[in-house]
Amino acid sequence: MAQYKSTFKISIMTPEALLYQGQVESAFFTGDQGEYELLPYHYPVLGILTKGNIIVNWREAVPIKFGLVRFFANDCIVLVEELERLRPQNKKKGEDIALEDPDATHHV
Repeated sequence: MAQYKSTFKISIMTPEALLYQGQVESAFFTGDQGEYELLPYHYPVLGILTKGNIIVNWREAVPIKFGLVRFFANDCIVLVEELERLRPQNKKKGEDIALEDPDATHHV
């Protein structure tokens, strides 16, 4: 007798990096036609995602600008444009840019 898995595989990626991959119980999306949640063995889906968060297992959030989601055969692939994250500036030729201490306290 086949054993029922209560999870599905999800891969969330940008053109530059893999943001999240693993077995999950649920994934919540904001699409162009509304919000929806995918669960194991969901009917096949191909959708457009809008700005918002992908919520994984109701615990983790991946912020996105837009993207595409494909769910088929208990495998979910999500291609996204990620929201800009704060990144350290690169040193320019001839300039010294001091990077701030990440543990420093900032006062306004």
